Amino acid sequence: MSLRDPRIEEYARIMVDTCVGVQPGWQVLVAGGVLARPLFDEITRQIARRGAYALLRVGWGGSITGPTFAWAREAPMELLERPAPLDVKVFEEADAFIAVEAPENTRNALALDQERLTTLQVGVRPALERVYRGDVPWTGGQFPTPALAQEAGMATDDFADFLYGACLLDWDAERARMQRYADRFDGAEQVRIVGAETDLTLSIAGRAMAVDAGGRNLPGGEFFTSPVEDSAEGTITFAEFPAVYLGRECRRIRLRFESGQVVEASAEVEDDFLVQMLDTDDGARRLGELGIGCNPRITRHMRNTLFDEKIDGTIHLALGNGIREVGGTNQSAIHWDIVKDLREGGRIELDGEVVQQDGQWNI
Repeated sequence: MSLRDPRIEEYARIMVDTCVGVQPGWQVLVAGGVLARPLFDEITRQIARRGAYALLRVGWGGSITGPTFAWAREAPMELLERPAPLDVKVFEEADAFIAVEAPENTRNALALDQERLTTLQVGVRPALERVYRGDVPWTGGQFPTPALAQEAGMATDDFADFLYGACLLDWDAERARMQRYADRFDGAEQVRIVGAETDLTLSIAGRAMAVDAGGRNLPGGEFFTSPVEDSAEGTITFAEFPAVYLGRECRRIRLRFESGQVVEASAEVEDDFLVQMLDTDDGARRLGELGIGCNPRITRHMRNTLFDEKIDGTIHLALGNGIREVGGTNQSAIHWDIVKDLREGGRIELDGEVVQQDGQWNI
């Protein structure tokens, strides 16, 4: 019998305690891919020790918040437009959610054509309204599967070392460090992002910055807000890294904003997919998030947004749904985080003052 990996135990503890704070009697939905069984076992053990129920939803090749892609590929469209009533009831009554992404293949979403995928996304959104409002504690993370390691260009064991190294930090110390930067943003009204083929201004007046130090997802290592919805003006080019979303890889995305809305968009690769996502609904062309990456253990791109958005010295913008807890009001079925590297020739200005240059803080 093999010994338990102590890193998995610590990872599960952070999810159950630090991120969610499971309480006695809670019904905790734990969902994700079957390859994460060692982590599932540890999460459920720790939930049990806290006197709570663990409700497992373990699958393969599909969404952690919905049906498998095999079902979604064959089901009548009217069923994709609304989740099963029993699913809705679970989402409405669960006391907390823990999601573990453990893909066997990171491109499984390509099993669905664009119409079905968009219909599925739009259909499930009302059932997740408690999550979007921040009314229920939740967190998400990944388990080091061969597919994720392959995307990152790493051996599986090396990727596991990287994942745990980025997730198992002293989050109290990281929170204090990031809060100092976030406080400076809280005192500002306008953010300007300047870099390669980029000059974009956003208003954050009246919006609070939230620090993710082992919170909604793991790894933590960012602080973020929702920009004022009609404020984005200018152009941003995501030239450094591909933008990975729903199994697609868009390259060199360029967006031009007027009055907060994308009015021009292009990509060198997957241009049609980019436009389809922007046309998902009325909110998809507006920004739902500005995030600042700060995780000291993440220094390279992994083709994995959960990690890439925390690269120290980067920013990311999310198209689509805003974040209620920081004042965001934009609503959309999508929330697509796209990362911009500022470590070579980029800067962040707050009300005209340069606070970060080439990824280094001046605060």
